[in-house]
Amino acid sequence: MSGDGAVGTAEASPDPVRIARLRALALAMPGAEESVRFGHLVWKARAGGSGFVWIRPFTKADVRREGPPPPGTITAFRVADELAKQELRAADDAVFTIQHFDGFPAVLAVLETLDDARLAELVVEAWIATAPPPDVRSWLDAHPDLDRDAGST
Repeated sequence: MSGDGAVGTAEASPDPVRIARLRALALAMPGAEESVRFGHLVWKARAGGSGFVWIRPFTKADVRREGPPPPGTITAFRVADELAKQELRAADDAVFTIQHFDGFPAVLAVLETLDDARLAELVVEAWIATAPPPDVRSWLDAHPDLDRDAGST
């Protein structure tokens, strides 16, 4: 991420109820921990690991390239790979990307536009994309109702 500070009113007052829901979903994943990076919340699948979900407001550079950010709390979700990113964007109008994320396996969404079920799906998919494979296998074994293909990357 750039050293350009976050801008706009999109981050000024995130919905505390939606943040609490995101936090609960992220921390429910095995090994997940919460931290702060660049002044914004990030959830990692394990200590020292990469973030699987994080609050990611537009920077000044993003605004120069993309224009004003959409209103709301912009949240990033990791994906398995570029193909998964393309498929997710094609299937879900709420999901988008910006030039800064070109070639990076993550998508963005405005937190307040996601219903609880979609938010939970995105969090689980993001965790699966970054968690250690043994943890993913164990978690999927404990949740046989989920699509088994989600964790096969």
